[in-house]
Amino acid sequence: MGNAVRTTKTQVAIIGAGPSGLLLARLLERSGVRTVVIESRTREYVEARIRAGVLEQGTVDLLREAGIAGRLDRDGLRHAGFEVAFGGRRHRIDIAGLTGKHVTVYGQTEIQKDLDEAHLAAGGEIHYSAQNVSLHDLRGGSARVCFEAGETQHDIECDFVAGCDGFHGASRGCIPAEVLKHHESVHPFGWLGILAEVPPVSDELVYANHPRGFALCSMRSKSRSRYYIQCALDQKIDDWPDDRFWEELLTRLPPDLAGRMITGPSIEKSIAPLRSFVALPMRYGRLFLAGDAAHIVPPTGAKGLNLAAADVRVLYQALARYYESRSETLLDQYSERALRRVWNATRFSWWFTRLTHKFSDDEFAYRLQLAELEYLSESTAASTAMAENYVGLAFDAPALSS
Repeated sequence: MGNAVRTTKTQVAIIGAGPSGLLLARLLERSGVRTVVIESRTREYVEARIRAGVLEQGTVDLLREAGIAGRLDRDGLRHAGFEVAFGGRRHRIDIAGLTGKHVTVYGQTEIQKDLDEAHLAAGGEIHYSAQNVSLHDLRGGSARVCFEAGETQHDIECDFVAGCDGFHGASRGCIPAEVLKHHESVHPFGWLGILAEVPPVSDELVYANHPRGFALCSMRSKSRSRYYIQCALDQKIDDWPDDRFWEELLTRLPPDLAGRMITGPSIEKSIAPLRSFVALPMRYGRLFLAGDAAHIVPPTGAKGLNLAAADVRVLYQALARYYESRSETLLDQYSERALRRVWNATRFSWWFTRLTHKFSDDEFAYRLQLAELEYLSESTAASTAMAENYVGLAFDAPALSS
């Protein structure tokens, strides 16, 4: 006997229940737009993923607009700057003084929990552990999303589909090869990161350039730290017991910073490869891509989650305008507007990675890095440009015509 078939209708089907998918769902539901969220993983799996933790001011504002910023405003760490370390010393970028804005440290795992709780409390529909997700009729009068959940085959008819299902999700693959273009640059190294229940070594993030490779001192709270070191792609977690990690991290930091580091056992450890990836267009008929489904940036500068939130902002505005006035102007502009910010963030992440990481043993290349870092430390204009990009470039204004 086959599975029972359940056919339903909604306005927007959202593939992916990560931060971008649930943030879009919350914003649309608060605007009176009905959604259904489909996620291939379990809720526990999605909430346990360790990801980014530095939020641009625009992302914080959007989370507030979605009504889920209570814990963020209470527990988030507001930062007015960050440091770049090189040649045994540190230079602070005063982002508040140079831009009038701040960034906030608040872990993506916490954002995920806040979104899950708020969406379910409001009666939002989420299907976890969805299997065999497929998209249909994307160029027709209405789209369909089909998937299996338990013993039920679901067939959802919708006006639009938002593909927020990440790099390996089903959405992007539904765009024909002759339409979709890919641009990619794969870096020859990864980040080895650990999470530890120790106080951060600094009140602000420290990005370190060192002859042995890059290092980053970050945090999730005043008592939980997140540290990273650049490592070869063929390295394994077992190659890096805690003692070896701490020794290497301390080697790559300026002596004054290393001297006050508090170490401890790791509670999570992972290796992530670094690459830049952009797929375009971000719209195909009734399908709109957002977040990692359309683009990946190196974590240098913490643009991944913020860029996904920026996509959501533009898409949410476009869909809300459509259901308010039936105007398709912003829907037609979505890919162009989102990609403008995507390329700006991709450029900054690429540049910041080139500035701080070891790409080869070429002494000439290393000396050029140091020269640029020296210039950054001496030039207000250079520091301002970095601060503007780090805190998040301004959004372009949506079209006023209907």
